Amino acid sequence: MSEAIRPTSGRRSFLKAGIGTMAAIAAAAGVLEPLRNSKLGTSLSAFLQQHYKRLSPEDLDVIMKRLETEIAVRYGARVNIKDYKPIEGVEFGYALNLTRCNGSRRCVYACMKENNQSHDPGIQYIKVLELPSGSLNVEKSDHYYEHEEVPQDGKFYMPVQCQQCKNPPCTKVCPVEATWTESDGITVIDYNWCIGCRYCMAACPYEARRFNFSEPEIPKEEINPEMGYLSNRIRPRGVVEKCHFCLHRTRQGKNPACMEVCPTGARVFGNMLDPDSEISFILRNKRVYILKEDAGTIPRFFYYFDK
Repeated sequence: MSEAIRPTSGRRSFLKAGIGTMAAIAAAAGVLEPLRNSKLGTSLSAFLQQHYKRLSPEDLDVIMKRLETEIAVRYGARVNIKDYKPIEGVEFGYALNLTRCNGSRRCVYACMKENNQSHDPGIQYIKVLELPSGSLNVEKSDHYYEHEEVPQDGKFYMPVQCQQCKNPPCTKVCPVEATWTESDGITVIDYNWCIGCRYCMAACPYEARRFNFSEPEIPKEEINPEMGYLSNRIRPRGVVEKCHFCLHRTRQGKNPACMEVCPTGARVFGNMLDPDSEISFILRNKRVYILKEDAGTIPRFFYYFDK
């Protein structure tokens, strides 16, 4: 995608075009009223700020400090928000061993905690599918299984999250270019530019995106204070969010939270451009499966079996 952002795109552009009339002022007041009632992203400066790609380092620093203050007021938690840039010469990939996954959903809960996902309404970036052994028909899978003991006989488990596609349909349909893929392969969202139209959700064949219909609720003691601007900072109401490979961790050389907590070692993450990485070894030597390959999205997320 081009780095250029269309100057007329976005909810802010109509203010520049028509704010000179009393009617436009009244309309703007009506649009802003729900934002004033929201507990995060409430200020006029938040509504009018530029797209992430246009922000100077100084502008971004001011914005991050403002967000830290808003979170402190709303949740009573002191947090630290940083902007983590892609690492040169890195293209991240993820592989998941379906033979080893036991369906415990520990990855789901670790992801929620790491990425400050709302508890009420509950938002989860990872869904774990239970399938009959020998079948890869995800349309007949069970996402809501409730057995306390896993794995169940005759079943195997497939966690699904954002596939970080090379040809992502979600970015193509966004009318304001609020979502894009960065040089390391991670598709991100500018939460302050998203207008909440949910076109990206409809376009994603993996159902990997989530929408904040209500103000996120997270207990103060469960907030992860180390936040990335494009990753796990607490999102405002009315925007889309999703997995971002824990970029606030992975761009510092760490592993995603879901991988670290996996009890069976089913998850492998790394730089696909490094021929000596474990992910590269798997892609060379294993028979990998691509979910919904016929969709033409070219995921950077792969599945494989031991045999």
